[in-house]
Amino acid sequence: MVSSFIHRATCAAVLSLGALLAACSGVESRPDATDTFAAANYQYYTWLTKPLVNSANSQDAVYAIDPLVRRAIDRELRSKGYQLNSEKAQFSVDYRYAQGTRVGEVGGGASNLSTYPGVVPNRNMDGASVDNAHALGGVKVTNNIGIQINDIASNKEVWRVVITKIVENVNSFDSAKAENNITRAVKEGLRTLPSAS
Repeated sequence: MVSSFIHRATCAAVLSLGALLAACSGVESRPDATDTFAAANYQYYTWLTKPLVNSANSQDAVYAIDPLVRRAIDRELRSKGYQLNSEKAQFSVDYRYAQGTRVGEVGGGASNLSTYPGVVPNRNMDGASVDNAHALGGVKVTNNIGIQINDIASNKEVWRVVITKIVENVNSFDSAKAENNITRAVKEGLRTLPSAS
């Protein structure tokens, strides 16, 4: 009886950990401090720029991503109590989307491997560890979203966050998968933003 309970509890813990790791994998966010934003007691916001219009029928993914990012930001701001109202707006929100690369560390920095002779206690380097260190140390393709909030009265930036998502396959665009990833990334990026007072 006790061993059955322990087995179920262990399985539940492992599944929860797996779900947590899957949900957070690859997303990095670097938010600014929220002191200035919180002190303003904002209630209403507007978009600084209008949605992108694909008048030339371009196949560039940015036209498919724009409405997804805007919906995700609107959803998160609404969940925090902010209202989209261009007439009463106290702050404006905008985002920048950029594909880019991030240079990783060389193999020696990515693990405990070194080209210099030395002793590392309790480490046996095998071929797989060396291969992993080189693979993890290379250039990674990223999709970056920067969200910026400006105070309308002073026209000054009051908060921003940069969200980096490491992309596994940049050559295929799946809108359902992209929406899920963007929603998760924006939620993580706006996590520290205080709720409306």
